[in-house]
Amino acid sequence: MKIRFPSRKNQTLIFKSHHSEKTIPRTVQCCAPTFDLKGKSVAVIGLGKSGRAATKLALARGASVIAIDQNENLSLLELNPLFEKHGHLKTVLGHFDTKLLKDADMVVVSPGVPLESHGLSFLLQSGKRVLSELDFAAEILPRSIKILAVTGTNGKSTVATFSGQILSHLGIEVFVGGNLGIPLSEAAIQCLTCPSPKPVFQVAVVEVSSYQLEVPNKHFCPSVAVVLNLTSDHLERHKTMKNYAITKCRLLSHMTNSKLGILPFGNKLLNEAMEELVNEVNLAWIGAFPGVKVDMEEKVASLRVPAIGVVSELKLGALNVMGTHNYYNAAVAALSVLGLDMGIDTEAISSTIEKLRVPPHRMQIVHKDSYGVTWIDDSKATNVEATYTGLLGLNEQKSVILLGGLAKVSNSQEPNGFEQLVEPLKYHRCVITFGFSGPLIQKTLSDNGLSIPCFEAANLEDAVNCARSVARYGDAVVLSPGCASFDEFRNFEHRGKVFQELVFSSE
Repeated sequence: MKIRFPSRKNQTLIFKSHHSEKTIPRTVQCCAPTFDLKGKSVAVIGLGKSGRAATKLALARGASVIAIDQNENLSLLELNPLFEKHGHLKTVLGHFDTKLLKDADMVVVSPGVPLESHGLSFLLQSGKRVLSELDFAAEILPRSIKILAVTGTNGKSTVATFSGQILSHLGIEVFVGGNLGIPLSEAAIQCLTCPSPKPVFQVAVVEVSSYQLEVPNKHFCPSVAVVLNLTSDHLERHKTMKNYAITKCRLLSHMTNSKLGILPFGNKLLNEAMEELVNEVNLAWIGAFPGVKVDMEEKVASLRVPAIGVVSELKLGALNVMGTHNYYNAAVAALSVLGLDMGIDTEAISSTIEKLRVPPHRMQIVHKDSYGVTWIDDSKATNVEATYTGLLGLNEQKSVILLGGLAKVSNSQEPNGFEQLVEPLKYHRCVITFGFSGPLIQKTLSDNGLSIPCFEAANLEDAVNCARSVARYGDAVVLSPGCASFDEFRNFEHRGKVFQELVFSSE
């Protein structure tokens, strides 16, 4: 397969393989009847949100289910009111005999469970039906439901949310979930239990994490698939950036040239990963044609993908969000919606732009206080690249930046990435570091020539109090940590919620 990059003729790019005769048929989704798994046994491993949803779906399909999790402190699902009416359910917690997986007719793997554990890789290679929760749900979604799937290291929640909001504002029945919020299995359950023959949704907008793509999918076939970007993250799981790129590109593995794939222009690792695909797919680029470009001065997106009949301009001036990167997020969402081929045009989308709102904890404006300070929650910035993007997006807004938490550092002898923040930070008021990695971040910034004051706080509460004392009228205080949250909080949502409570606590 050869990669043809965008030319001046704006020709749409198609990836082709020497093995294209093996391309999976265009329609791989099917709508299974209720109880299609009657008489079958399903093992669900990992009982977080996705695993519990997959368990409910397996029971709704008539299977007997063994629900497995290594956490001995979880409650038995049989005792949960949501499951108590099901007699064909057994929960196994803590250590378990892997023979349970071998004896099951099907194994459904939650995204939090790596394939290296419990012999899952061996089972997959041996021919056992091992599915991701995503694929297990997609197997029975009605064929008429179009899937818009979004992945990437950063920004996927925002693009998925914007896409869902555009569709909803235009009167399209849409499910928004996956890695974001509601598992896809919940959507499948709604489809199974709906008394009407008409599908509950017309479109499923699905945020997809790399963990959900580790098990190669067979049924999850997007009409539009977006890989927003690829930067260093989750390497404790994927080991190398090459593996990470290959995993992300599996999102496009069952698409055909009637579908649309959207990728960032010029990413070598993603281009190489795309070479390994055996199917054909129309590609559009983020930052080049065919694809989408944004003129930030004019606040206009140029959308040009002639192969799907898209050659238009979209005005973004009415967008009411923080961060210049969100203009690209809105433009990519618009192109993704157009790619669904549902009779929606750019003019219709333009009527929704002023209504778009970012999801919580993503450059979210929390409060404008009585001292003229704007407080912004970007707790979802759990890596340096996300913080870097947020800083660039602040444009001319003088800010107090809160950095800290648990840095994603693979080796103490290697650069930790915070040195790249020195340049964009120079335009701001000051930095406040906090949490476990606060001292490391402060030292890195100082050693690399940080030109603005940097204060160290013990924890997030102290950081907020410090920010309140140094921020001036017209400033913003931005929590954009560049770190994981697990030194002090359960997750980034918990961190963001506490930040918001602290913001209002002394008003």
